[in-house]
Amino acid sequence: MQRIVLPNDVLLPEVTRLLEAGETVTMKVKGNSMLPFITGGRDSVVLRRAVTLHTGDIVLARLDDGRYVLHRITAIRGEWFTLMGDGNLYGTETCMRHSIAGQAIRVIKGSRTIDCTLPTQLRKAKLWKVLLPIRRYLLAIYKRAF
Repeated sequence: MQRIVLPNDVLLPEVTRLLEAGETVTMKVKGNSMLPFITGGRDSVVLRRAVTLHTGDIVLARLDDGRYVLHRITAIRGEWFTLMGDGNLYGTETCMRHSIAGQAIRVIKGSRTIDCTLPTQLRKAKLWKVLLPIRRYLLAIYKRAF
């Protein structure tokens, strides 16, 4: 099998097009903004077109500056969504509903597949959000262990 690596500015608009057409897309994740739940360079996510979105869902969104992020919804106010990476200590992004290209439904970690829409996974995400004040220390421990 040949591996092809494409820059995000080429790959992600095509992923968006496929999701809009109703396709499901699996892609390897770059970056570590979603640690400890998703590890860049190692894990993959399965995305589908976003239909019904809730706080705690992981989404692929195109921000106003043209960047794409795979982050978790932390708040919804009408058509406005606030996003934050699980591995981020501060800083959020906001976007409108039409900027959300897809929703992560599964995370593939080696031979394991995790359904991120299950209530147990959403409870873990909610707990992680509550732990934001000590997230810096937990992430440091996690990075040393893995």
